[in-house]
Amino acid sequence: MTSLLDQSALTDLAENLVRAARTAGADAADAVAVRSVSFSVQVREGEVEESERSEGDDIGLRVFVGKRQAVVSTNDIAGSRPAALAERAVAMARIAPEDPYAGLADAALLSHTHPDLDLVDPEIPSLTDLETVARTAESAALAVNGVTKSGGASASAGIGGMVLVTSHGFKGAYLGSRHGVSMMAIAGEGTHMERDYEFSSALHRRDLEPADQVGRLAGERTVKRLNPRKVATQKVPVIFDPRVAGSLIGHLASAANGASVARKSSFLRERMGERLFARGIRIVDDPLRKRGLRSHPFDGEGVGGRTMAIVDDGILKSWFLDSATARELGLATTGHAQRGVSSSPSPGPSNLHLEPGPLTPQALIAETGSGLYVADLIGMGVNLVTGDYSRGAAGFWIENGEIAYPVSEVTIAGHLNDIFRTLTPASDLTFRYGTNAPTLRVEGLTIAGQ
Repeated sequence: MTSLLDQSALTDLAENLVRAARTAGADAADAVAVRSVSFSVQVREGEVEESERSEGDDIGLRVFVGKRQAVVSTNDIAGSRPAALAERAVAMARIAPEDPYAGLADAALLSHTHPDLDLVDPEIPSLTDLETVARTAESAALAVNGVTKSGGASASAGIGGMVLVTSHGFKGAYLGSRHGVSMMAIAGEGTHMERDYEFSSALHRRDLEPADQVGRLAGERTVKRLNPRKVATQKVPVIFDPRVAGSLIGHLASAANGASVARKSSFLRERMGERLFARGIRIVDDPLRKRGLRSHPFDGEGVGGRTMAIVDDGILKSWFLDSATARELGLATTGHAQRGVSSSPSPGPSNLHLEPGPLTPQALIAETGSGLYVADLIGMGVNLVTGDYSRGAAGFWIENGEIAYPVSEVTIAGHLNDIFRTLTPASDLTFRYGTNAPTLRVEGLTIAGQ
């Protein structure tokens, strides 16, 4: 385990690559190394279906010759020859088209002190431990009355992280661990079968939900979906369960991505500073949250992370920007550069969440009267150029302010501008995913049923 946490060899290689790039004629360069180690076990009907371990280090070099850039990468760490990689990259850059916005991050924005975000759990479970966790989750699901078979249980663990070195003075590294457990249950027989799932993911093993609880919830959710009904086409309020509510915030993040705005492929491109949501709505990105699933002390260009409200009091306040897209838009990077070893940086969110409202989920449902409670979404029918929204859904019908019966095979449709404008959050925000939201109600979506 100690060797997995030691990134000194990767840091040395990254430094050597940057030096070699400058020697080969690059005006500037950066090198990124990524470490990934994972273990997983899958169980179905009491038998181990699959047991995996994967491990690898990859490194990439980005070089600049004037306003031309090129990237080379390799996973042959042991056989890597810095001079050869650097010469190849510089030769590629010299014949690449010019990019007026290309370049390293502004040196004044680089982070040189990195906060401890408690990202690493030093105890990695064995495959035997993971098998026990998966079996526990499956047994708990199968014990639920009405569950007829297992769709499979899995348990996983791993370590991942990155090293970044730049030619203008940045050097940093971080690692994060990851633990997970999931279960899918099946209920019913023949053509009347339903399935549902539950999972838990955390950086530290002790923060995981217990495996038997994960299994039991998967079983109970599945049984509740038996004997679904169809509903007539109509326009009604729609309530999104927290499992799927974050997808609406994810659509906002995609539309507020600086690269989409620069390409004029976002329906929000002209709406900076305008009110998108009701007063009081606040949506926050926080890369520095301790033990956050997407936390990091610096971004893919070495810029320090900071908490940022992308929406404050309902008003769109910022795009997600890396250095190149910021230059194209005449702005400054927000520290949201993301990257792998084989590509240049691009912007994206970290730990994103919508802050909760005052009403409990039960009060939100009771206040709704009649409508649809969405527990599962299907397909990706969202057009971020126009804002049109249409997705398959399953869940439960709300009648007289209460959950009445399961519903399946419906489509919900509307426009993201209207969804954002009428969105009401409940009080049950928990941090379980990379993008989190409480239970949400949206007014007047079209339900396409029978």
